[in-house]
Amino acid sequence: MDRTRSGSGVRDRLGRELFARVAGPSGPENRARIHGTPGPRWFGPERPVRRVHGDASMFIGGLRALLLQSLHPLAMAAVADHSGFRGDPWGRLQRTSTFLAVTTFGTAEHAQQAVDRVRAVHERVRGRAPSGEPYHAADPHLLRWVHIAEVDSFLRAHQRYGARPLDGAGCDGYIRDMATVARALGVPDPPHDRAELAALIAAYRPELRATREALDAARFILLRPPLPWAARAPYAVLAANAVAGLPPWARAPLRLPRVPGVEEVCVRPAGRALTRTIRWAMTPPPPPAGG
Repeated sequence: MDRTRSGSGVRDRLGRELFARVAGPSGPENRARIHGTPGPRWFGPERPVRRVHGDASMFIGGLRALLLQSLHPLAMAAVADHSGFRGDPWGRLQRTSTFLAVTTFGTAEHAQQAVDRVRAVHERVRGRAPSGEPYHAADPHLLRWVHIAEVDSFLRAHQRYGARPLDGAGCDGYIRDMATVARALGVPDPPHDRAELAALIAAYRPELRATREALDAARFILLRPPLPWAARAPYAVLAANAVAGLPPWARAPLRLPRVPGVEEVCVRPAGRALTRTIRWAMTPPPPPAGG
C-alpha cells in the first residue's frame, strides 16, 4: 500500500510539474474550460487528431516542427523579430499548446475564437528579413509551410513514439483533421493525405535554407534551453530524438550531423522510454479498487 501511494505521489508531482511547464499558470482553468464546456466540437472523440495531440509524443514532435519550420527564411525572420522565443520561450510554448488543445478538444465556438485571435496577431506581424525580402505572417504561402512542417512533425513523432500509432487510413485522417484547422487559419489548399503532404514539402524545398537566425534558433533550442539543471538531461533526450526525426536534407543545413548506429541503438530507445515516462506521469492513475 505504501509503495502504491509513493508511486502515485511521484506520478502526481511529476505530472503537475510537466503540466505547469507546457500549460502555464492558467493551465488548470483552461483545461476545465476546454474539456468541461458542453457543445459541439470540430472533432469527435474518435478522430485521429485527438489521439495524436493527446499523446506524449507531441513533446518530440513540437521540437522537430520548430527546427523544420526555421528553414524557411521568411518564416524564421518573422519568428526572430516578433515571437519573443528567446525572452519568453515558455510563454510561447504555453500559447501554442493551449491553441492546439482548444482547437482539438474544445467547443467549436472556443476553437473559432482561438483561431480568430491567432489570425489577428498574424495580420500585425510584418517586416523585412535580413535579405531585404518583405514578410507577412498572414501570407498564405508562409502559413502553409508552417502548417505542413507541423503536421509532418507531429504525425511522424506519433508514429515512432506514440502509445497507439495510427494505421494508414488513420494517418490520412489526421492530415484531413488538421486541414480543418489550417483552412480556418487561412491556409490555402492544405494537404488531405500523406501523398499530398509529401508533395507539398518537396515543392517548398527550393525555398529552404539555414539562415544565421535559423542556426541561432537551433543552438538555442538544442543547447541552451531555459531549464533547471535537473531537467536538462531529459530535455536532451527529447531534443536528440527531434533531431533524429529530421530528414537528411533538413539536418545538413542546420549542421546537425547523423552518427550512424548511435541513433538506432541509444537515441530512439531512450526517446521511447522517456515518452512512456511522460505519458505515465500525465495520465491520472486509476481509482483504487472498491473506492
